[in-house]
Amino acid sequence: MPFARLAAATTPTAHIGLGLAAVGRPGYITLGREADLPPSRSVEALRERTFELLDAAYASGVRYLDVARSYGRSEEYLADWLHARPDIRDVVVGSKWGYTYTAAWRTDAEGPHEVKDHSTAAYARQRAETAELLGDRLDLYQIHSVTPESPALTDKELHARLAALAAEGVTVGLSVSGPEQAAAIRAALAVTVDGEPLFRTVQATYNILETSAGPALAEAHDAGLTVLVKEGMANGRLAGADAPAALREVAGETGLGCDAVALAAVLREPWTGVVLSGAATSVQLVSNLHAAAVDLGAGQLERLAGLVEEPAAYWRHRSELPWH
Repeated sequence: MPFARLAAATTPTAHIGLGLAAVGRPGYITLGREADLPPSRSVEALRERTFELLDAAYASGVRYLDVARSYGRSEEYLADWLHARPDIRDVVVGSKWGYTYTAAWRTDAEGPHEVKDHSTAAYARQRAETAELLGDRLDLYQIHSVTPESPALTDKELHARLAALAAEGVTVGLSVSGPEQAAAIRAALAVTVDGEPLFRTVQATYNILETSAGPALAEAHDAGLTVLVKEGMANGRLAGADAPAALREVAGETGLGCDAVALAAVLREPWTGVVLSGAATSVQLVSNLHAAAVDLGAGQLERLAGLVEEPAAYWRHRSELPWH
């Protein structure tokens, strides 16, 4: 398992990963993002920002890197960074297939910026695209944003192809999304090929506003899967002035940022393997990484627990966030 490399890492930030969704394409839904990136959203400007973030992350002890086919040019940028730094061999690289980026490098694209397709044909196409860019540096390949009704949970031909990929040494996992994350996780735990579990990792949204997947993630961990957490800052809702008053109060008591406290609350879960930072600037990244130093008391955790929202309301709010 490639995550043995993370288990062997000694830096306190080794279990905080860097996701490139926010810098691999010119538009994304994170609050405040319009002010985070350079005025030019050109391919080269975002490549330069991505390199800056990857360099800062690696120097700070981050060892998990997260991309996806639908994150614009994120796989390309990461591949170029790895090629330019051949001595870096201790990072774990994860990507995802199942969505196609359709915004044509525009922030004002009409319609969706990405289109979902969990078919076997989509897997074959996107697997070839990922292989061309990342080659043997790919450690983990996940189905992107599985929901309970996804055909990826029942498609036996797809399962066979994914099992063949696993036999080649690539770990196979899935990410989940939406108010029924727990049901999707439990359905995935039941998927087997030749009597063996197919999925070895699960990536889910979990934060102090949306905790509904927690019990299922604990079950996945107990079943031997590595748990990766995305959107630990709720797409910017838990950062700076947008953060709830209770979070701002706790952050003030720790002397660190709301973002660090929000991520620390996720890191403390016993089933957490990796928590992703979606930083778009090096300053944000450094602030996020302070999560490893936050020690939250029982009273502080109780106040943060009072911020939990109903899953349907949380995901409805998320679906209404604009693409910046």
